[in-house]
Amino acid sequence: MRRIVLICALLLGLPLAATAMDITADPATIKWGPPPPGLPPGAQVAVISGDPGSNGPYVVRAKLPRGYTIAPHTHPTDENVTVLSGSMRFGMGDKLDKKKATVVRAGGFFGAEQGMQHYAFTSRGAVIQVHGMGPFAITYVNAADDPRNKPTAQAAPAADKKK
Repeated sequence: MRRIVLICALLLGLPLAATAMDITADPATIKWGPPPPGLPPGAQVAVISGDPGSNGPYVVRAKLPRGYTIAPHTHPTDENVTVLSGSMRFGMGDKLDKKKATVVRAGGFFGAEQGMQHYAFTSRGAVIQVHGMGPFAITYVNAADDPRNKPTAQAAPAADKKK
């Protein structure tokens, strides 16, 4: 039996052992920062493994505050979300309908296939882990919901001063 597995692995080009290993043994060493521009401000994000901006597997974590909302959107690749703490609500569709969203509690999982319109929000906050094949990208159903299309406080014109 072992010989058959070895032959199949060689014929299919499958690796027999991992060539690299990522370990985060102490969660206190995770480096958190602001979310990428495609996500609403207020969250904290950390790359755990890989590079979400490149081709290949990635794992990221996000700390989402109370009331954090990601408007209806899609991804060009499958998205896999595990709720690590707190709870998050996920819904499918092109309109955010909080009544139709499903609560996913700590330990629960949500998967969105490539191109599936979905949204997410927290009532009390959550820590989630997202993994998939990069590059990670997000396209909002309504362009007005995209944080990249909203002026920042720094970019807003200054009020005219009267002399």
